Amino acid sequence: MRIAIVGPAFPYKGGGAHHTTELARRLAAAGHDVAIESWRAQYPGFLYPGQQTISEPEGEPFPGTRRRLDWRRPDGWYRTGRALRAHDLVVLAVLSPVQVPSYLGILAGLRRRTPVVALCHNVLPHERKAYDEPLMKRLLRKADGVLVHSEAQAELARGLAPRPVRVAEMPAHLPASGGAPADGGKVRRRLLFWGIVRPYKGLDVLLRALAEGPGDVALTVAGEFWGGLDETRELIRSLDLASRVDLRPGYVPAADVPGLFAAADALVLPYRTATASQNVWMAYEHGLPVIATDVGAFAEQVRDGVDGLICPPGDVPGLAEAITRFYAPGEPERLRSGVRPVDHGPVWAAYLEALTALTGAAR
Repeated sequence: MRIAIVGPAFPYKGGGAHHTTELARRLAAAGHDVAIESWRAQYPGFLYPGQQTISEPEGEPFPGTRRRLDWRRPDGWYRTGRALRAHDLVVLAVLSPVQVPSYLGILAGLRRRTPVVALCHNVLPHERKAYDEPLMKRLLRKADGVLVHSEAQAELARGLAPRPVRVAEMPAHLPASGGAPADGGKVRRRLLFWGIVRPYKGLDVLLRALAEGPGDVALTVAGEFWGGLDETRELIRSLDLASRVDLRPGYVPAADVPGLFAAADALVLPYRTATASQNVWMAYEHGLPVIATDVGAFAEQVRDGVDGLICPPGDVPGLAEAITRFYAPGEPERLRSGVRPVDHGPVWAAYLEALTALTGAAR
């Protein structure tokens, strides 16, 4: 099957680029003829306050990657769609409704000559704007099928468009890890919050829980801050946590990631809401247990009391109690010993089957 994936790829950073690239590799390994249509410029700067691309890609670029799309050139969107008419399947990697206008331009160029699957990392954003739902409704109604990563997202997609929807667990698309720490997992009394900092990820809940929990536990916060640092710094000051919280704002190069994980006892995911996330798998690849809230797929990924702890979302006392339980004598070592890297081969096989099956459902 001749397949084109439209979405961010290296040198774009983050999970979207990793997923697009790994999906292309897996499809090619399965015998398909695969190309990636990516971007010279994906968003205007004011829509994404962080760093969009990096000079050193976080992985090996897929050889069949073209970077012809530009948010400033609608004519290029149409030309790209026209160039893809001979393909057997076009996959639109949907990470944000901001992509929808360009994807509609591609669909206009295709003129329904090729089956199109909308691969939705999130059907709608965690923090929504008035235009998100109308844009996504229009896109999904023009797609032939929709692939999502949870039943909750499937219900959302079905509510927007009467299209075939398949659910498949998001498989791992991880940068190279450093494995478990060489010192055997010495307890450091330090936790890690990792990734882009946005309100739905609950950093404020974690900081308040840290203040209520054991007084000798520290926290590293590493990642880009979506809305600036002032509010977080003021919260840290008001909670008297300045000596216990290490803020490392900004993009974290892939080479620095193993050191961050090696310096922590656990990764904390205090999300208020979630769909699918790679962060649990990333922690396990680095040998770390996970403290997570019961949202999205976290409760399915984390074995409560075996390789991590699960607590309620948005609950400061509940998270503080989980941190206290984690640091009970012998618990960090016991939970670390339960961590096992996951075999993602079967998950990828099921994912590819769900994606390509939508071609048959659409025609």
